[in-house]
Amino acid sequence: MTKRSVGRAALAAGAALMLAGNARGATVVLPRPGQVGIAAFGEYGTLLKRGEIGDDFRSGAGLGMRLRYRMRYERAIGLTFERQGFDPRVKTSVDSLPKKLTLMCSGFDVYQMFGTKTRTVKMLSAGVGLAQAQQKLNDNEVKLRGLGTGDGFFVSVGGEIEYFFWQTWAVDLSLRYAAVLIHESTNHDVQVAAGLIFYAGY
Repeated sequence: MTKRSVGRAALAAGAALMLAGNARGATVVLPRPGQVGIAAFGEYGTLLKRGEIGDDFRSGAGLGMRLRYRMRYERAIGLTFERQGFDPRVKTSVDSLPKKLTLMCSGFDVYQMFGTKTRTVKMLSAGVGLAQAQQKLNDNEVKLRGLGTGDGFFVSVGGEIEYFFWQTWAVDLSLRYAAVLIHESTNHDVQVAAGLIFYAGY
């Protein structure tokens, strides 16, 4: 994850919040059961100092996308795809040591929503999916196997808010915790995210 892409994500989230604040009188069409939402978001996560990855890496920014299918009874299901970068706790210039860890996650989510007849929809979520960790070393070599890398899975829980500001467009804010299991080691990732979601009409 480059600083430029992180900056663009932050600008997009900021613009979304400004639009939401300036669009209180705009026409809003709330989504109905059967509609699919497509979201893009920027995020910032912190690893607790526990686990094979968390021992060596601390925090960083990322980008992601979500698909969310609205159902009856204020429920929804969805898919999440995200790519998050983490900086090492101790930086060094030794070629064989890492300068960045990238965690890529693809998961399935279930949501319980509250207030779906209002502009501000709150929800709780739970998810499960696949995770892949890889390291970029100081000599720019990519390490895919070994300590602190490899394939695994994750489980997550979180809370989220959608604020609709125009048509079926909404600002999407979330706070999530994910337990990432790789090499029989559990790593703890806490992340905040902000972005935009659009519900396709029919």
